[in-house]
Amino acid sequence: MRVWLACFFVLFALAEFFDWLKEFNLPLPIYILGGAFLAVASNHDKIFGSYFSDTSMEASLEHPQLDLTTASTEPISLAIASSVEDAQTAEKND
Repeated sequence: MRVWLACFFVLFALAEFFDWLKEFNLPLPIYILGGAFLAVASNHDKIFGSYFSDTSMEASLEHPQLDLTTASTEPISLAIASSVEDAQTAEKND
């Protein structure tokens, strides 16, 4: 009987709380500030962590250069084999 009575009071309190919460309104700037705070809080490690703990940031700012001296001059075959056997025979002929 005590469990039923406790569950009744808990459910009654929750129902009254959600009924009160539906009538609770905040001004628009509070919602905007709350959204900005949530955005900063959820990306905290990406914003502040990268400045203080990431030492590879300086290396990532350099632009990679392509090495054109090792480029292959052989043509690339784009023929589509109709079966596995044709592909294997084409590899053997090359």
